[in-house]
Amino acid sequence: MIRVVAINPIHTRLRAMSHIAATLPVLLSVSVMTTRPAHAQIAVFDASNFAENVMTAARELQQVDNEIQMLTNQATMLVNQARNLTSLPLTTLTQLESSVQQTENLVSQAQNIAFNVQQIEQAFTSTYGSVPSTASTATLIAGAQTRWENSVGGFEDSLKMQAGVVSNIPSDTSAMTSLVSASQSATGALQAAQAGNQLLALQSRQLSDLIAVTSAKGRADALAQADTATTEAESQALYSQFSTLSGYVPETVTMFNGN
Repeated sequence: MIRVVAINPIHTRLRAMSHIAATLPVLLSVSVMTTRPAHAQIAVFDASNFAENVMTAARELQQVDNEIQMLTNQATMLVNQARNLTSLPLTTLTQLESSVQQTENLVSQAQNIAFNVQQIEQAFTSTYGSVPSTASTATLIAGAQTRWENSVGGFEDSLKMQAGVVSNIPSDTSAMTSLVSASQSATGALQAAQAGNQLLALQSRQLSDLIAVTSAKGRADALAQADTATTEAESQALYSQFSTLSGYVPETVTMFNGN
């Protein structure tokens, strides 16, 4: 810890003037010119010598004042440097990491068709897209059931993601309030910079949440639209099968024990 000792310039000047006053009789006694008549001595005051001594004392006093001011400025500079190097006592890193981990877990729990390019390609090759006109009824029903499950799972994942992001709002508000307060009361440049960096990290995490929610909602909408398009293709396949059926051919039916 650096202790700044305040030196009172007025007190220093008073001491210097006291010193001058104390030495004045000596100066007067040294600087006199005496004449020695037969029976008396007359002291003569040397004004120029006295003025020169006063100016010398004044210059020394000014030099002392300059040195005191220089030391005071150096001490102030050292105190400011120490403040600028003081770290921020507040950190929200653990809280941010926990929120990011929660969002990542929700993304990884995507049902049926995950956020994976290869899985999406395989699903659209096997379940979505065109439907052959020769597909059996059982195949069409199984495909419709799979698509329905994918759509329901997509909407559920979207709702979970939205709920997870909303649950982060209270902790985000608390962290933002603490960081803003710490930034405003920062004692040095380092603390202000660290508070600003943590605020930027919080905004980045919130942006990641927004991207996750948008992606989950878009995935659910895309699955529903793909289901609708595939259902239209199935309808065309069913119509094609129905249109190729032959007309009704009457047959003999035996009823009532052959009578």
